[in-house]
Amino acid sequence: MTHPDIRVPPVVPGTRPELADIEAGILKERGRISLLYQVLLNSAPIAQGWEAMLTAVRNRTSVPADLRELIILRVAVLNEAPFEFEAHVPHAQRAGVPDDKIEAVRELALPGPFSPDEAQVLALTDAMTRDVRVPDVLMQQLQRQYDAQTLVELVATVAAYNMVSRFLVALNVEH
Repeated sequence: MTHPDIRVPPVVPGTRPELADIEAGILKERGRISLLYQVLLNSAPIAQGWEAMLTAVRNRTSVPADLRELIILRVAVLNEAPFEFEAHVPHAQRAGVPDDKIEAVRELALPGPFSPDEAQVLALTDAMTRDVRVPDVLMQQLQRQYDAQTLVELVATVAAYNMVSRFLVALNVEH
């Protein structure tokens, strides 16, 4: 399948023997080599590091899956990254995020139907994505709510998925 709008050519899995170990690692963690990873495979070190970092963020932290997926969906909305949004809707549904929250996260104005904890984390997501700086008042609220490990993991999730969406948008990676 060709992707004429993508700004770098995707690497077809199995066509570059030097990438076999990296592809095997991606397959082990993800079950497939998505278009995003096919683009990343243009740089073996980036693909390998990306997989390690994003696997840690998605699968190895204490952040509840539903909250993580709300963060990811919100970042995708704010960064106008529909590929990322659509890729994570099924993950959000599997994590138990109701459809009304999936739809509400698309709205630029929050809080919508979110719990106080979700609204707080989405405020963090908005601040980090829109302004980079997190207001002291919001950070103090989060510090009262979460221990240091969880707070680091929440911030890393927002930061990592800003990287993902900005990469996708910059290189025109779409479905």
